[in-house]
Amino acid sequence: MSSEVLVPRPHYDSRAVALGVPEKDPPVEIPQPSSGSATAGYRSAKYTPAEWFSNYHTILQQAGTDRYQARSIQRESKTLSQDTEAATLQTQAEGTRLLGERLQEIHYWKSELQRHIDQLLADTESLLGLKRRLEKALDATETPYAIATDNLNCRTRRLGPDLVKDSVEEELLKEVDLIRSVQALLKRTTAQVVTQIKLNRESKQTLELDWSDKYQAYNFDDHCGRYSNMSPDTQRHPSSAAMQDQVCNPTSWTKFTQDNLSKALQEEQATHSLRLLVERVLQDTTEDLRVQCSRVDRAFSQRCEELIEAKTQLEMKLAQVLEQIGTQERNVVALQQAIHNKEAPLRVAQSRLYLRSLRPNMEHCRDEPQLSLEGEVRQIDATLASLHQQLSEARGSLSHLEESRMTLEKDINCKTHSLLIERDKCMTHRKRYPTISMLSGY
Repeated sequence: MSSEVLVPRPHYDSRAVALGVPEKDPPVEIPQPSSGSATAGYRSAKYTPAEWFSNYHTILQQAGTDRYQARSIQRESKTLSQDTEAATLQTQAEGTRLLGERLQEIHYWKSELQRHIDQLLADTESLLGLKRRLEKALDATETPYAIATDNLNCRTRRLGPDLVKDSVEEELLKEVDLIRSVQALLKRTTAQVVTQIKLNRESKQTLELDWSDKYQAYNFDDHCGRYSNMSPDTQRHPSSAAMQDQVCNPTSWTKFTQDNLSKALQEEQATHSLRLLVERVLQDTTEDLRVQCSRVDRAFSQRCEELIEAKTQLEMKLAQVLEQIGTQERNVVALQQAIHNKEAPLRVAQSRLYLRSLRPNMEHCRDEPQLSLEGEVRQIDATLASLHQQLSEARGSLSHLEESRMTLEKDINCKTHSLLIERDKCMTHRKRYPTISMLSGY
């Protein structure tokens, strides 16, 4: 017989272990001694039939309890599985629906961004065109400036009294000042256009970055929406459900794009206003330059008419003076001939008086012939004095006429020279003045 001491199996509650209830220590059963002291060494380690039945029924009871608990857990598990399956499918459907709505929202904002990007691109292209027009218009103003300054320099070569500060010079100076003002205005306007182009490009770049982000987000969300429980490319990402610090909320997300679109709209409005301003500036500067050009041309035409009229009058007066000089020269010759004609009668009268003065004694008498001869001499002397005086005056008049002739000829030469400068040089040069289309930058 084995000498091992058999002890009863401890009670083990499997349901308590499954529910996580701490197991209680089973009560210690003290075996009752069997009757008869003579058999104590043989029966002290054995169970009684009552204990065997008690242990048997305990096992049956525990198995039934465990079976009941297992069925209960199975029913609860099935119910939980069905409920969680429905909830999971509903949550997944809700997530898919929200992804669809999100895709629509992203598509809307992406479309708005694309529309403003296209608008900014078109505005920038139009501003680049206006910038080229402004540069061409600025280059075109160099020709009027060169013409005006050349006219002023040419007119400084006028001679004598024709070197006058007339209306032509005043209009030319106004034209030079106007061209300088127009050039400064065109340069300032060009700088504004360049600045606006830079702002448009910066705003366009911001919209493009936002559009690119939304494009990627749209693709990601679209791919997310196509995931299903049967998709083979899904994986577990346990950390993806954790909240990220840089994640924004829908309000800030919408406000970010709205702010970008608002800034783009401001630049579009500024571009529209600037385009109107540039068109107005080009139109006004072109009109101002052409109006001033017309004023200068009219002043030149009026000045040329004045010069032609003055030259005509001077030439007519010169012809009269030349005619008068010829008449006066003939008059001088006639006076000289008259004086010469008086020489013979004077010699005759003086010779007679001389011979009669040689009469002797009482024959030297102041008789009638003597008195007549003396009167004749006095008359001839007076006549000669008058003729010499007249000859002197005639020669003085002839000298004055010669001076007038020289003055007239000099003034006519001045007028001819001035007319050459005004009409043949300045006005001919002004025919190269730019057209309206060139001044407008085309």
